[in-house]
Amino acid sequence: MTTTTLAVLVPLLPFLGAVAGLFLGRAAPGFVRPLAVLPTLAAAVLAVVVASRQGGGKAIDAATQLTPTGSVPIDLALHIDGFAALVAVLVGTVATCVQVYSTGYLRHDPRYPSYAALVSLFTSAMLLVVYSGDLMVLLVGWEIMGICSYFLVGHYWETPEARSASLKAFLVTKLGDVPFLFGLFALAADAGTFRITGVLGAVASGGLDHPTLIALLLLAGVAGKSAQFPLHTWLPDAMAGPTPVSALIHAATMVAAGIYFVARLLPVFAESAAALVVLAVMAAVTMVGSALAALAQDDIKRVLAYSTIGQLGYMSGALAVGDRGAAVFHLLSHGAFKALLFLAAGAVIHAAGTNSLSAMSRMSGLTKRIPDAYWTMTIGLLALAAIPPFAGFFSKEAVLVAAEHTATGESPIAPAGAGWIVLVAGLLTALLTAAYAMRLWLLAFRGRGTEAPDHGRQPIAMSTVLWVLAVPSLGFGLTAGYLDDWFDGHPLTPTVTTAVLGTGLAVVGAAVMYAVWWALAVKRAVPATQAHVAHPDAEAGLVEAEALDLPHPARDPADPGRALLGPLHGPAADGFHLDAVYRTVFVRPVLAAASLVRFLDREVVDTYVRGAADSAKGLGWLARRAQTGNVQTYLSALLAGSVVLAIVAVVLANVAGA
Repeated sequence: MTTTTLAVLVPLLPFLGAVAGLFLGRAAPGFVRPLAVLPTLAAAVLAVVVASRQGGGKAIDAATQLTPTGSVPIDLALHIDGFAALVAVLVGTVATCVQVYSTGYLRHDPRYPSYAALVSLFTSAMLLVVYSGDLMVLLVGWEIMGICSYFLVGHYWETPEARSASLKAFLVTKLGDVPFLFGLFALAADAGTFRITGVLGAVASGGLDHPTLIALLLLAGVAGKSAQFPLHTWLPDAMAGPTPVSALIHAATMVAAGIYFVARLLPVFAESAAALVVLAVMAAVTMVGSALAALAQDDIKRVLAYSTIGQLGYMSGALAVGDRGAAVFHLLSHGAFKALLFLAAGAVIHAAGTNSLSAMSRMSGLTKRIPDAYWTMTIGLLALAAIPPFAGFFSKEAVLVAAEHTATGESPIAPAGAGWIVLVAGLLTALLTAAYAMRLWLLAFRGRGTEAPDHGRQPIAMSTVLWVLAVPSLGFGLTAGYLDDWFDGHPLTPTVTTAVLGTGLAVVGAAVMYAVWWALAVKRAVPATQAHVAHPDAEAGLVEAEALDLPHPARDPADPGRALLGPLHGPAADGFHLDAVYRTVFVRPVLAAASLVRFLDREVVDTYVRGAADSAKGLGWLARRAQTGNVQTYLSALLAGSVVLAIVAVVLANVAGA
């Protein structure tokens, strides 16, 4: 079987599995889980085969025209280079892990058949984006992911949080998709084609007339899809959906699509220095702001959500300095450890027996109850904090090295200012990332909150997936020296300067967080001892604290993040009030305009409509009153009318004679 045929089957198999799952989900429930897992697993295996055949060498291209358009043609095209081959492997692997994990996590959910089918459709759409060689076909997958995210985030539609989160995710991403669509049309108009190879050829020959306008329009869509400032606010709220969906969105689909799109069309963005600077600033604000917000969250999934936003900021920063190899390398590495972190968080929530109990301040006694989640989440957090030799260290260092080369003028692609912006923000974010990773670990596994009831052993499907994902989270970075051919021949090995700075700042951030947590724990242990002395006959624990009106860990757990952030904690916990700003600047004016239109429609337009109807009704009433059915009345009216007409005629004749 040819490589092209295998590549076509990669997005097609999950799509067929989704269709079959939707039609057979209720009629044949025994086929639901096989239809969810097997097509996705087969697609992942075929993606590995395609990647091995592509081998990081010449891109695989194939195309057939869909239909004549009369102007710019639209082709059903494949374009598989090293980046596309590796990203497809990531998508297939993570999607398979999510489907297998979901068989245990949602085994009692009555809506599992539709959920599994939508996950398969989500996977198929992302694979279409990855392999597509035509921008219009890519747009199809881009938009299908948007509608899938709407349904999956709103899976628990009985809760108002899920309903509002799904609507917010859909509308905010659509807000970016409108200029994105205009950017695609403008790009095709300049290049004369929607084919990616044709667009890149036009860029190489200087055929773009409006590169800055096109790049900025496209960046709006990327900001929405990949949750970059200022269109990132939908992603933390999207945690209202099932945790496996969060893993899929954050690790391999949706948010990865925007980064991958810029990487694939990086020469277009590189034509505009202004666009690269805008991207660098956007990445810097996203990195630092999301890391500060993560430090203030109590919900474990929201911490990870803000973490995803920050890591996507690293990828955007690498693209802003013109290094798509570093961006995609971090995309692959992040996909492994972020999927692991979310699925481990799902195990934590599953152990508590409810999807809503994800507040870290309420967790206690989880280390021994769910050892698989404890150890694998520890691996994932070390990778997130970029501690060597875990995967995140190598990929994050690749981003910092790229920024350093641009800042020192070694890279001619991007302005030096963009390099400095990304480098400084990246180093500061490394410090903050290690700090909130340590805080999450301490509060989740060393906290003294209220211990949830034990709901028994985790399903084997969930535990197995965690250990499968722990392998690339630990070892993928070690492959950096062997993947140069897949990344345009660009080396991805760290340098001494950035490695020492990045790792040193990460260690400092984690150490400071641990020291503050320890100090708070010691401080809180002293009043408990005093309470015991003052009330030797009282029970230990909560009664002691209540006797002296002292705080107790179960009711007021120590939060080192609050202590470190100080007055910044409130704004950071609320996402720096961006939602409130958007409500004031955008939502309220739109609602006010809608109210005005409704008033004008009801009180002005409808007044004329009602008046016309009432006039006709009144005339009908008068005509009906005149129709009595009495012949004498009709003759009397006829005689009176004749007399009136005669009088009028005489008067008119006299006036005319005079």
